[in-house]
Formats: sequence, structure tokens, C-alpha cells
Amino acid sequence: MPKIRHANRLRTGRYSAPGQVYLVTTVVQNREPVFTDFKQGRLVVNALRKAQQEELALSLAWVVMPDHLHWLIELKNSTLSYVMARTKSRITLALNRSIDRNGSLWQHGFHDRAIRREEDLQAVARYIVANPLRMGLVKKIGDYPLWDAVWL
Repeated sequence: MPKIRHANRLRTGRYSAPGQVYLVTTVVQNREPVFTDFKQGRLVVNALRKAQQEELALSLAWVVMPDHLHWLIELKNSTLSYVMARTKSRITLALNRSIDRNGSLWQHGFHDRAIRREEDLQAVARYIVANPLRMGLVKKIGDYPLWDAVWL
């Protein structure tokens, strides 16, 4: 797979702004379903919480899918590129230690969408956490263990 230059940066024309809400998606290399195991999925959850504890971002909603992550955040004291690089690195290190593996975990970069002020954040959050339903992993969202939203 060819390397894409600047893949860890925001898309052209975008900038990171404190207080801005972003929906970010990042995908595991080769779509390997490493987070089907609950224990491995919790490593992701811990990294998301750490980003919030460090006041890098406020987690509004997230879902850890078997091979990717959707995360709705309000950016705090950092850039979006830094938050994502730090979080992906933290998850990779924890997973590699946990299952005695080496190397990269994530595809380069991430997809970001800045949420406009007039958009309904709860509707965006519902879309995120309903991902396991749309993928046919569960029949009701309460059956899927790796999601959360601040509106609960």
C-alpha cells in the first residue's frame, strides 16, 4: 500500500479549533477485527477516557467497532491531529502489550467531519451508537457493550 503524505493531518481546508465538535473515524489496518474481544475493546475506551482526563477533548459519544472507531468529540486544549495521534498511539501500545504483538495497528490518518453549530449533536450521537445495529452485530443497542454517549 503506498504511503499517503500528510495523512495524519486534517483534510485540506480544515483547521483545529478549540470548542469545535468533530466526528472522527479511524480504521484498523486491513480492517482486521481486533476489537471483537471485549477486553481489547476496553483498551480503546481507556484511551478515550485518558484523552478526556488530559483535557485534550471532551468525549460526547463513541462506539468501538470490531475494526474501527467512531468518536464524537469537542476539541479542548490541543489540535485534532495531536489528539488522534496520541490516542491511536496509546491504543496501539496497550493492545500490543495485551496480546503480545508488535507493529502498527491503525491505517494512516483518520476521517474527520466538523459538526456545524446548527446540527443536532444528539442525532449525530444516535447515528454513531447505532452503528452495531446497522452492521447486524446486535438486535438492540443495549446488547452491544462498547459504546457511550453523554446524553444517557
